[in-house]
Amino acid sequence: MSTGEKFTQMFIAIGLFFGTVALILLLTSRLRSRKGELVQSAAFVLPAVLLVAFGLVYPALSTIKRSFQDRLGKEWVGFDNYEAIFTDSEQTQVLINTAAWVLLVPTAATLIGLVYAVLIDKARFEKFSKALIFLPMAISLVGASIIWKFVYAYRETGQEQIGIANGFLKFLGFDTYPFLQEAPWNTVFLIVIMIWVQAGFAMTILAASIRAIPDDIVEAARLDGVGGLRMFRYITVPSIRPSLIVVLTTISITTLKAFDIVRTTVGGNFDTSVIAYEFYRQSFVTREKGLGAALATLLFVLVIPIVVYNVRQMRRLEARR
Repeated sequence: MSTGEKFTQMFIAIGLFFGTVALILLLTSRLRSRKGELVQSAAFVLPAVLLVAFGLVYPALSTIKRSFQDRLGKEWVGFDNYEAIFTDSEQTQVLINTAAWVLLVPTAATLIGLVYAVLIDKARFEKFSKALIFLPMAISLVGASIIWKFVYAYRETGQEQIGIANGFLKFLGFDTYPFLQEAPWNTVFLIVIMIWVQAGFAMTILAASIRAIPDDIVEAARLDGVGGLRMFRYITVPSIRPSLIVVLTTISITTLKAFDIVRTTVGGNFDTSVIAYEFYRQSFVTREKGLGAALATLLFVLVIPIVVYNVRQMRRLEARR
């Protein structure tokens, strides 16, 4: 397809959009009553609802249905696919790896972001320091994975090293180490990549929240003799609790969907696979689409409590205001 044809299609799409909006406005312009306003609102909302229904709801229901079928989608197998997830040794390793990701990444990234935000608050080089830790957020997870794949690159001790980590070990007189091949520590080294990326996000949100703490609260605490770690524990942390919840839940959801890092660095080998990657592998590589659908459904179920908790906490905060 030539560039001219692409631009033509783009202008046609834009024209159809504005034409649809104009048609809706024309048809509903004479409806001045309360019922007319409802009709006008429905006319604008209905296309979005249809897109959500066909783009999200239908695929979700179809995936749940598929999870109860065999690999060909012809026979019903009940909960066999889910049973395989929790009984097969390979799949249980996937669950263990996912649990490690979800426990370590949000906790470590939030803690690093919080401590960093407190330490550089109103410091001389605050802007530069914030930009430095936020920089990994500007890199895609694939790009970050490629960078760290070179950091972890492994060669025998007697050979010339191209990986920074093994080069440093050799410089100190130690033997080189296959960071991405030795389970279970390879999972931890992959988790480090996600922490490196997400710490900047945590720092940005928490630094803004720390700046928003009223000065009178801080001054009152200082007059009462509160300072140092006590100020951090009794004033800073309680004041930014809503932001902490948002950061923890957001990073948790992102971590549950971790795919890029595992795929780019080791391709899920060496017992490093997680649910998001295993769903892809079972669905499109081994063609076990029933098991893949069950993994996708499980991932959806795991995300729901985090989202519900986040929404409830936000509602409580709004009610207090």
